[in-house]
Amino acid sequence: MSRDRMSALQGEKLRRLVSHAYSNSPFYKRKFDQAGITPNDIRSIEDITKLPFTVKQDLRDNYPFGIMAVPMSDILRLHASSGTTGKPIVVGYTEHDLACWAEAVARCLTAFGLKKSDLIQISYGYGMFTGGLGLHAGVQAIGATVIPISSGNTQKQIQLMSDFGTTAFASTPSYAMYVAEQILASSIGSEGLKLRIGIFGAEPWTENMRHELENKLNIKAYDIYGLTEISGPGVGGECEYQNGIHIWEDLFYPEIIDPVTLEPVPHGCKGELVFTTLDKFGMPMIRYRTRDLTSLDYSICPCGRTAVRMGKILGRTDDMLIIRGVNVFPSQIEAILLEFPEYEPYFLIEIDRINNTDTFEIKVEVKPEFYTDRINQLVRIKHDLASRIQSVIGIHPEIRIVQPNTIERSENKSKRVIDHRKL
Repeated sequence: MSRDRMSALQGEKLRRLVSHAYSNSPFYKRKFDQAGITPNDIRSIEDITKLPFTVKQDLRDNYPFGIMAVPMSDILRLHASSGTTGKPIVVGYTEHDLACWAEAVARCLTAFGLKKSDLIQISYGYGMFTGGLGLHAGVQAIGATVIPISSGNTQKQIQLMSDFGTTAFASTPSYAMYVAEQILASSIGSEGLKLRIGIFGAEPWTENMRHELENKLNIKAYDIYGLTEISGPGVGGECEYQNGIHIWEDLFYPEIIDPVTLEPVPHGCKGELVFTTLDKFGMPMIRYRTRDLTSLDYSICPCGRTAVRMGKILGRTDDMLIIRGVNVFPSQIEAILLEFPEYEPYFLIEIDRINNTDTFEIKVEVKPEFYTDRINQLVRIKHDLASRIQSVIGIHPEIRIVQPNTIERSENKSKRVIDHRKL
Protein backbone atom coordinates (compact mmCIF):
# COMPACT_ATOMS: atom_id res chain seq x y z
CA MET A 1 0.00 0.00 0.00
CA SER A 2 1.34 3.45 -0.88
CA ARG A 3 2.13 5.90 1.90
CA ASP A 4 -0.72 8.19 0.82
CA ARG A 5 -3.27 5.35 0.85
CA MET A 6 -1.98 4.12 4.20
CA SER A 7 -2.23 7.60 5.73
CA ALA A 8 -5.80 7.97 4.46
CA LEU A 9 -6.75 4.57 5.92
CA GLN A 10 -5.08 5.42 9.23
CA GLY A 11 -6.95 8.73 9.39
CA GLU A 12 -10.27 7.05 8.74
CA LYS A 13 -9.62 4.45 11.43
CA LEU A 14 -8.39 7.05 13.92
CA ARG A 15 -11.55 9.13 13.52
CA ARG A 16 -13.68 6.04 14.14
CA LEU A 17 -11.59 4.96 17.13
CA VAL A 18 -11.60 8.37 18.84
CA SER A 19 -15.35 8.70 18.41
CA HIS A 20 -15.86 5.20 19.86
CA ALA A 21 -13.55 5.83 22.82
CA TYR A 22 -15.07 9.23 23.59
CA SER A 23 -18.62 7.84 23.51
CA ASN A 24 -18.03 4.56 25.33
CA SER A 25 -15.05 4.88 27.70
CA PRO A 26 -15.49 7.24 30.67
CA PHE A 27 -11.69 7.16 31.05
CA TYR A 28 -11.05 8.52 27.57
CA LYS A 29 -13.95 10.99 27.67
CA ARG A 30 -12.50 12.45 30.86
CA LYS A 31 -8.99 12.52 29.37
CA PHE A 32 -10.11 14.21 26.15
CA ASP A 33 -12.27 16.73 28.00
CA GLN A 34 -9.32 17.67 30.22
CA ALA A 35 -7.23 18.22 27.08
CA GLY A 36 -10.01 20.26 25.44
CA ILE A 37 -10.34 17.74 22.59
CA THR A 38 -13.49 16.39 20.95
CA PRO A 39 -13.80 13.79 18.16
CA ASN A 40 -14.58 16.62 15.73
CA ASP A 41 -10.99 17.88 16.17
CA ILE A 42 -9.60 14.70 14.57
CA ARG A 43 -9.80 14.85 10.78
CA SER A 44 -6.61 13.06 9.63
CA ILE A 45 -3.84 10.92 11.05
CA GLU A 46 -1.69 14.06 11.44
CA ASP A 47 -4.16 15.24 14.10
CA ILE A 48 -3.09 12.39 16.39
CA THR A 49 -0.60 14.72 18.10
CA LYS A 50 -3.57 16.70 19.50
CA LEU A 51 -4.56 13.69 21.61
CA PRO A 52 -3.22 13.13 25.14
CA PHE A 53 -0.87 10.27 25.95
CA THR A 54 -1.88 7.14 27.83
CA VAL A 55 0.67 5.67 30.28
CA LYS A 56 0.99 2.47 32.26
CA GLN A 57 -0.08 4.17 35.48
CA ASP A 58 -3.43 4.95 33.83
CA LEU A 59 -4.02 1.22 33.43
CA ARG A 60 -3.08 0.54 37.05
CA ASP A 61 -5.23 3.40 38.35
CA ASN A 62 -8.22 2.01 36.43
CA TYR A 63 -7.64 -1.65 37.36
CA PRO A 64 -9.20 -3.94 36.38
CA PHE A 65 -11.78 -2.85 33.78
CA GLY A 66 -11.93 0.94 33.97
CA ILE A 67 -10.60 1.59 30.46
CA MET A 68 -12.92 -0.83 28.66
CA ALA A 69 -14.97 0.79 25.91
CA VAL A 70 -17.55 -1.98 25.49
CA PRO A 71 -19.77 -3.83 28.00
CA MET A 72 -18.00 -6.72 29.69
CA SER A 73 -20.52 -9.04 28.01
CA ASP A 74 -18.73 -8.20 24.72
CA ILE A 75 -15.26 -9.09 26.08
CA LEU A 76 -14.32 -12.62 24.97
CA ARG A 77 -10.90 -12.83 26.60
CA LEU A 78 -8.79 -11.14 29.26
CA HIS A 79 -5.00 -11.07 29.40
CA ALA A 80 -2.75 -9.52 32.03
CA SER A 81 0.88 -8.77 32.72
CA SER A 82 2.68 -10.47 35.59
CA GLY A 83 2.23 -7.49 37.88
CA THR A 84 5.64 -7.94 39.50
CA THR A 85 5.99 -4.21 40.19
CA GLY A 86 2.42 -3.40 41.18
CA LYS A 87 -1.08 -4.23 40.05
CA PRO A 88 -1.12 -6.23 36.82
CA ILE A 89 -2.04 -4.60 33.54
CA VAL A 90 -5.38 -6.08 32.41
CA VAL A 91 -6.44 -5.98 28.75
CA GLY A 92 -9.76 -7.11 27.26
CA TYR A 93 -10.50 -8.28 23.71
CA THR A 94 -13.71 -8.44 21.72
CA GLU A 95 -14.26 -11.02 18.97
CA HIS A 96 -13.19 -8.38 16.43
CA ASP A 97 -10.06 -7.53 18.45
CA LEU A 98 -9.01 -11.19 18.62
CA ALA A 99 -9.48 -11.57 14.87
CA CYS A 100 -7.27 -8.53 14.20
CA TRP A 101 -4.62 -9.88 16.58
CA ALA A 102 -4.61 -13.27 14.84
CA GLU A 103 -4.31 -11.49 11.47
CA ALA A 104 -1.29 -9.51 12.73
CA VAL A 105 0.46 -12.66 13.98
CA ALA A 106 -0.36 -14.45 10.71
CA ARG A 107 1.35 -11.65 8.78
CA CYS A 108 4.47 -12.10 10.93
CA LEU A 109 4.54 -15.86 10.46
CA THR A 110 4.12 -15.47 6.71
CA ALA A 111 6.96 -12.95 6.62
CA PHE A 112 9.11 -15.52 8.45
CA GLY A 113 8.47 -17.97 5.61
CA LEU A 114 6.10 -20.25 7.50
CA LYS A 115 3.36 -22.13 5.66
CA LYS A 116 0.47 -24.51 6.20
CA SER A 117 2.88 -27.46 6.12
CA ASP A 118 4.89 -26.24 9.14
CA LEU A 119 4.76 -27.59 12.71
CA ILE A 120 5.20 -24.70 15.13
CA GLN A 121 6.16 -25.45 18.74
CA ILE A 122 4.98 -22.64 21.03
CA SER A 123 7.13 -22.47 24.14
CA TYR A 124 5.83 -19.15 25.34
CA GLY A 125 3.73 -19.38 28.48
CA TYR A 126 0.01 -19.91 28.06
CA GLY A 127 -2.50 -18.37 30.47
CA MET A 128 -2.70 -14.68 31.32
CA PHE A 129 0.57 -13.96 29.47
CA THR A 130 -0.17 -12.97 25.85
CA GLY A 131 2.64 -14.99 24.26
CA GLY A 132 1.20 -18.50 24.11
CA LEU A 133 -2.39 -17.86 23.07
CA GLY A 134 -1.39 -14.92 20.87
CA LEU A 135 0.97 -17.04 18.76
CA HIS A 136 -1.48 -19.95 18.86
CA ALA A 137 -4.25 -18.02 17.08
CA GLY A 138 -1.84 -16.77 14.43
CA VAL A 139 -0.57 -20.27 13.68
CA GLN A 140 -4.15 -21.46 13.25
CA ALA A 141 -4.87 -18.48 10.98
CA ILE A 142 -2.20 -19.62 8.47
CA GLY A 143 -3.39 -23.23 8.76
CA ALA A 144 -0.14 -24.58 10.22
CA THR A 145 0.06 -27.15 13.01
CA VAL A 146 0.30 -25.88 16.59
CA ILE A 147 2.33 -27.76 19.21
CA PRO A 148 1.07 -25.92 22.35
CA ILE A 149 3.69 -27.16 24.81
CA SER A 150 3.99 -23.85 26.74
CA SER A 151 7.17 -23.01 28.69
CA GLY A 152 9.32 -25.27 30.86
CA ASN A 153 10.08 -29.00 30.90
CA THR A 154 13.04 -28.54 28.59
CA GLN A 155 13.83 -32.22 28.04
CA LYS A 156 10.27 -32.83 26.91
CA GLN A 157 10.52 -29.80 24.61
CA ILE A 158 13.56 -31.35 22.93
CA GLN A 159 12.00 -34.81 22.74
CA LEU A 160 8.88 -33.48 21.03
CA MET A 161 10.98 -31.42 18.61
CA SER A 162 12.66 -34.65 17.60
CA ASP A 163 9.60 -36.94 17.62
CA PHE A 164 7.16 -34.55 15.93
CA GLY A 165 9.59 -33.01 13.46
CA THR A 166 9.05 -29.46 14.71
CA THR A 167 10.03 -26.94 12.02
CA ALA A 168 9.63 -23.70 14.00
CA PHE A 169 10.22 -22.92 17.67
CA ALA A 170 8.76 -19.89 19.50
CA SER A 171 10.10 -18.69 22.87
CA THR A 172 12.01 -15.90 24.56
CA PRO A 173 15.54 -15.65 23.13
CA SER A 174 17.12 -16.33 26.53
CA TYR A 175 15.13 -19.55 26.92
CA ALA A 176 15.97 -20.52 23.34
CA MET A 177 19.65 -20.16 24.21
CA TYR A 178 19.19 -22.51 27.16
CA VAL A 179 17.30 -25.02 24.99
CA ALA A 180 20.10 -24.82 22.42
CA GLU A 181 22.67 -25.67 25.10
CA GLN A 182 20.62 -28.67 26.18
CA ILE A 183 20.17 -29.85 22.59
CA LEU A 184 23.90 -29.66 21.92
CA ALA A 185 24.56 -31.60 25.12
CA SER A 186 22.00 -34.29 24.22
CA SER A 187 22.33 -37.33 22.01
CA ILE A 188 19.93 -35.73 19.53
CA GLY A 189 21.99 -32.66 18.57
CA SER A 190 20.72 -29.95 16.26
CA GLU A 191 21.45 -32.14 13.22
CA GLY A 192 18.79 -34.58 14.41
CA LEU A 193 16.06 -31.93 14.30
CA LYS A 194 14.02 -30.44 11.47
CA LEU A 195 14.03 -26.94 12.95
CA ARG A 196 14.48 -24.18 10.40
CA ILE A 197 12.89 -21.09 11.97
CA GLY A 198 13.01 -19.49 15.41
CA ILE A 199 10.36 -16.97 16.55
CA PHE A 200 11.84 -15.00 19.42
CA GLY A 201 10.54 -12.02 21.38
CA ALA A 202 9.21 -10.71 24.72
CA GLU A 203 12.63 -9.34 25.73
CA PRO A 204 15.40 -7.33 24.05
CA TRP A 205 18.07 -9.35 22.26
CA THR A 206 21.06 -8.51 20.15
CA GLU A 207 22.39 -9.36 16.70
CA ASN A 208 25.16 -11.33 18.36
CA MET A 209 22.58 -13.46 20.20
CA ARG A 210 20.75 -13.97 16.89
CA HIS A 211 23.94 -15.33 15.33
CA GLU A 212 24.56 -17.61 18.33
CA LEU A 213 21.05 -19.06 18.10
CA GLU A 214 21.22 -19.48 14.35
CA ASN A 215 24.56 -21.28 14.57
CA LYS A 216 23.64 -23.53 17.49
CA LEU A 217 20.19 -24.53 16.20
CA ASN A 218 20.78 -24.39 12.42
CA ILE A 219 17.83 -22.01 12.02
CA LYS A 220 16.98 -18.54 10.84
CA ALA A 221 16.05 -16.53 13.94
CA TYR A 222 13.32 -13.90 13.59
CA ASP A 223 12.28 -11.14 15.97
CA ILE A 224 8.58 -10.76 16.78
CA TYR A 225 7.43 -7.70 18.70
CA GLY A 226 4.45 -7.00 20.91
CA LEU A 227 3.41 -5.84 24.33
CA THR A 228 0.54 -6.71 26.62
CA GLU A 229 -1.02 -3.25 26.55
CA ILE A 230 -1.27 -3.14 22.76
CA SER A 231 -1.82 -6.68 21.53
CA GLY A 232 0.86 -9.13 22.64
CA PRO A 233 3.10 -10.70 19.98
CA GLY A 234 2.37 -9.76 16.39
CA VAL A 235 2.40 -5.96 16.53
CA GLY A 236 5.31 -6.40 14.16
CA GLY A 237 7.85 -8.89 12.90
CA GLU A 238 10.88 -9.18 10.68
CA CYS A 239 10.94 -10.41 7.08
CA GLU A 240 13.55 -12.58 5.37
CA TYR A 241 15.94 -9.62 5.16
CA GLN A 242 16.04 -9.22 8.97
CA ASN A 243 16.64 -5.49 8.61
CA GLY A 244 13.93 -4.14 10.88
CA ILE A 245 10.56 -5.14 12.32
CA HIS A 246 7.65 -4.41 10.00
CA ILE A 247 4.91 -2.74 12.06
CA TRP A 248 1.39 -3.52 10.80
CA GLU A 249 0.52 0.15 10.87
CA ASP A 250 -3.03 -0.23 9.61
CA LEU A 251 -3.68 -1.88 13.01
CA PHE A 252 -1.07 -0.26 15.28
CA TYR A 253 -0.04 3.31 14.49
CA PRO A 254 3.53 4.06 15.66
CA GLU A 255 5.09 7.37 16.64
CA ILE A 256 8.53 8.24 17.95
CA ILE A 257 8.72 11.03 20.52
CA ASP A 258 11.44 12.64 22.58
CA PRO A 259 10.92 11.07 26.05
CA VAL A 260 11.76 14.39 27.72
CA THR A 261 9.94 17.00 25.61
CA LEU A 262 7.23 14.52 24.43
CA GLU A 263 7.43 16.10 20.97
CA PRO A 264 7.71 14.03 17.77
CA VAL A 265 11.26 13.50 16.52
CA PRO A 266 12.30 13.67 12.84
CA HIS A 267 11.95 10.47 10.78
CA GLY A 268 14.82 8.09 11.43
CA CYS A 269 15.77 9.58 14.79
CA LYS A 270 15.80 7.54 17.98
CA GLY A 271 13.25 8.12 20.70
CA GLU A 272 10.40 6.56 22.66
CA LEU A 273 7.90 4.41 20.80
CA VAL A 274 4.21 5.36 21.12
CA PHE A 275 1.33 3.24 19.79
CA THR A 276 -2.32 3.80 18.98
CA THR A 277 -4.47 0.70 18.35
CA LEU A 278 -6.43 1.70 15.26
CA ASP A 279 -8.65 -1.38 15.07
CA LYS A 280 -9.14 -2.45 18.70
CA PHE A 281 -12.40 -1.53 20.38
CA GLY A 282 -12.71 -3.56 23.59
CA MET A 283 -9.93 -1.61 25.24
CA PRO A 284 -8.43 0.97 22.88
CA MET A 285 -4.96 2.31 23.57
CA ILE A 286 -4.55 5.86 22.32
CA ARG A 287 -1.00 7.26 22.16
CA TYR A 288 0.29 4.70 24.63
CA ARG A 289 3.86 5.41 25.74
CA THR A 290 5.64 2.04 25.54
CA ARG A 291 8.92 3.25 27.11
CA ASP A 292 10.73 1.29 24.38
CA LEU A 293 13.56 3.21 22.71
CA THR A 294 13.94 2.73 18.96
CA SER A 295 13.60 4.43 15.56
CA LEU A 296 11.38 4.04 12.47
CA ASP A 297 12.40 3.58 8.84
CA TYR A 298 9.76 4.49 6.23
CA SER A 299 11.77 3.42 3.17
CA ILE A 300 10.48 0.45 1.16
CA CYS A 301 12.06 -2.82 2.31
CA PRO A 302 13.87 -5.05 -0.22
CA CYS A 303 11.13 -7.63 0.46
CA GLY A 304 8.64 -5.23 -1.17
CA ARG A 305 6.61 -4.48 1.96
CA THR A 306 5.85 -0.80 2.45
CA ALA A 307 4.97 -1.19 6.16
CA VAL A 308 7.23 0.96 8.31
CA ARG A 309 10.20 -0.84 9.89
CA MET A 310 11.18 -0.46 13.51
CA GLY A 311 14.80 -0.79 14.55
CA LYS A 312 15.96 -3.10 17.32
CA ILE A 313 14.71 -2.04 20.74
CA LEU A 314 17.69 -0.29 22.32
CA GLY A 315 16.24 -0.59 25.82
CA ARG A 316 13.41 0.88 27.84
CA THR A 317 13.31 4.24 29.51
CA ASP A 318 12.14 2.45 32.66
CA ASP A 319 14.82 -0.28 32.31
CA MET A 320 17.58 2.25 31.91
CA LEU A 321 20.03 2.28 34.80
CA ILE A 322 21.78 5.44 35.86
CA ILE A 323 25.11 4.43 37.39
CA ARG A 324 27.49 7.20 38.49
CA GLY A 325 25.51 9.54 36.24
CA VAL A 326 25.85 7.34 33.15
CA ASN A 327 22.90 5.76 31.30
CA VAL A 328 23.33 1.97 31.07
CA PHE A 329 21.06 -0.55 29.35
CA PRO A 330 21.32 -4.29 30.10
CA SER A 331 21.11 -4.99 26.36
CA GLN A 332 24.44 -3.19 25.95
CA ILE A 333 26.10 -5.64 28.34
CA GLU A 334 24.64 -8.63 26.47
CA ALA A 335 25.88 -7.30 23.13
CA ILE A 336 29.40 -6.86 24.49
CA LEU A 337 29.47 -10.31 26.12
CA LEU A 338 28.64 -11.92 22.81
CA GLU A 339 31.67 -10.27 21.22
CA PHE A 340 33.89 -12.55 23.34
CA PRO A 341 34.22 -16.27 22.52
CA GLU A 342 35.05 -17.03 26.17
CA TYR A 343 31.71 -15.93 27.64
CA GLU A 344 28.19 -17.30 27.70
CA PRO A 345 25.35 -14.75 27.14
CA TYR A 346 24.24 -15.01 30.77
CA PHE A 347 24.93 -12.23 33.21
CA LEU A 348 23.63 -10.52 36.31
CA ILE A 349 24.22 -6.84 37.05
CA GLU A 350 24.34 -5.90 40.74
CA ILE A 351 24.34 -2.27 41.77
CA ASP A 352 24.69 -0.80 45.23
CA ARG A 353 25.62 2.51 46.82
CA ILE A 354 28.43 2.50 49.36
CA ASN A 355 29.80 5.71 50.91
CA ASN A 356 27.66 7.72 48.46
CA THR A 357 29.28 6.01 45.46
CA ASP A 358 27.58 3.57 43.11
CA THR A 359 29.13 0.12 42.83
CA PHE A 360 28.75 -1.71 39.52
CA GLU A 361 29.40 -5.45 39.43
CA ILE A 362 28.62 -7.89 36.64
CA LYS A 363 28.55 -11.62 37.27
CA VAL A 364 29.36 -13.52 34.09
CA GLU A 365 29.79 -17.15 33.08
CA VAL A 366 32.66 -18.38 30.97
CA LYS A 367 32.18 -21.33 28.67
CA PRO A 368 33.30 -24.64 30.23
CA GLU A 369 36.35 -24.92 27.98
CA PHE A 370 37.61 -21.55 29.25
CA TYR A 371 36.92 -22.12 32.95
CA THR A 372 40.32 -22.74 34.52
CA ASP A 373 42.33 -22.59 37.73
CA ARG A 374 44.96 -20.53 35.95
CA ILE A 375 44.60 -17.15 37.60
CA ASN A 376 46.51 -15.26 34.92
CA GLN A 377 44.14 -16.41 32.21
CA LEU A 378 41.03 -15.43 34.19
CA VAL A 379 42.54 -12.06 35.05
CA ARG A 380 43.24 -11.41 31.38
CA ILE A 381 39.72 -12.19 30.14
CA LYS A 382 38.19 -10.20 33.04
CA HIS A 383 40.37 -7.23 32.15
CA ASP A 384 39.50 -7.47 28.45
CA LEU A 385 35.77 -7.54 29.19
CA ALA A 386 35.88 -4.69 31.71
CA SER A 387 37.91 -2.55 29.31
CA ARG A 388 35.48 -3.18 26.47
CA ILE A 389 32.46 -2.32 28.64
CA GLN A 390 34.14 0.89 29.81
CA SER A 391 34.93 1.89 26.22
CA VAL A 392 31.27 1.43 25.19
CA ILE A 393 29.33 2.81 28.15
CA GLY A 394 31.91 5.01 29.83
CA ILE A 395 32.25 3.47 33.30
CA HIS A 396 34.35 0.61 34.63
CA PRO A 397 32.55 -2.44 36.06
CA GLU A 398 33.84 -5.04 38.46
CA ILE A 399 33.71 -8.37 36.65
CA ARG A 400 33.08 -11.50 38.70
CA ILE A 401 33.49 -14.77 36.82
CA VAL A 402 31.29 -17.57 38.10
CA GLN A 403 31.24 -21.26 37.26
CA PRO A 404 29.39 -22.42 34.14
CA ASN A 405 25.63 -22.96 34.58
CA THR A 406 25.40 -21.05 37.89
CA ILE A 407 23.49 -17.98 36.68
CA GLU A 408 19.79 -18.78 36.75
CA ARG A 409 18.17 -19.60 33.41
CA SER A 410 14.61 -18.47 32.88
CA GLU A 411 11.79 -20.07 30.93
CA ASN A 412 10.27 -16.61 30.46
CA LYS A 413 11.90 -13.21 30.71
CA SER A 414 15.35 -13.24 32.31
CA LYS A 415 16.11 -11.18 35.42
CA ARG A 416 19.33 -9.40 34.66
CA VAL A 417 19.54 -6.59 37.20
CA ILE A 418 19.53 -6.40 40.99
CA ASP A 419 19.62 -2.83 42.25
CA HIS A 420 20.23 -2.62 45.99
CA ARG A 421 20.26 1.17 46.03
CA LYS A 422 17.45 2.91 47.87
CA LEU A 423 16.83 5.61 45.28
